[in-house]
Amino acid sequence: MRDYRLLIFDLDGTLVDSIGRIVAAMHQAADQCSMPRRSDEAVKGIIGLALPEAITTLYPELVEAAHVERFRVSYSDCYVAMDQTPSAFFAQVEQSLAQFRAQGYQLAVATGKSRRGLQRILDALGWQEYFDITRCADETASKPDPRMLHEILQHCGVPAGQALMIGDSSFDLLMAQRAGMDSVAVGYGAQTLTALSAYEPKLSINHFMELSAWLNQTVAEPQTEESEHVG
Repeated sequence: MRDYRLLIFDLDGTLVDSIGRIVAAMHQAADQCSMPRRSDEAVKGIIGLALPEAITTLYPELVEAAHVERFRVSYSDCYVAMDQTPSAFFAQVEQSLAQFRAQGYQLAVATGKSRRGLQRILDALGWQEYFDITRCADETASKPDPRMLHEILQHCGVPAGQALMIGDSSFDLLMAQRAGMDSVAVGYGAQTLTALSAYEPKLSINHFMELSAWLNQTVAEPQTEESEHVG
């Protein structure tokens, strides 16, 4: 197993339990813009993309930039109104992240959120300096383009082979594949583990704390193998 040095996390549906709010805000924006609501599953299927790409995927008939921008503003306003109290972390996320830091891992976030949206969450938590680097969709290429991962790797000075992308969407895992990076599929967020299995993740989890146990095993196993060959 590989010796990982850098853990890169998606935000919505991986660290933060925000999927329901995203779906609700997208439905409200559709109503305000006189567009038909898409199904909950269709909305979940675009979570992870940058917002303009998400909107045009759901509504390809919106060909004029002004109409896409109107929908984007409507969605953002609806989401911020719902998110006055930031969405809660999934169980064991805070504890596990603290453990990862104590173990010496570098930590990063790669999100489809805007910088303003992510900063609002980090400010509310007092986590402005918690991660080594965060990258948002409005300051780089949208997932599944691997550009944001390349930027994170360069900043952290870590090769792709020693980094791990953890996410709940096909865009997260495809982005990791394109960057030459291993991935972990999260089954409690936007998409099912069955859907994510096509992207050959190294690990599939239904609870965040399973990641810590697996990482501890990846560190312990090479030591065991070495001891078995001594003498």
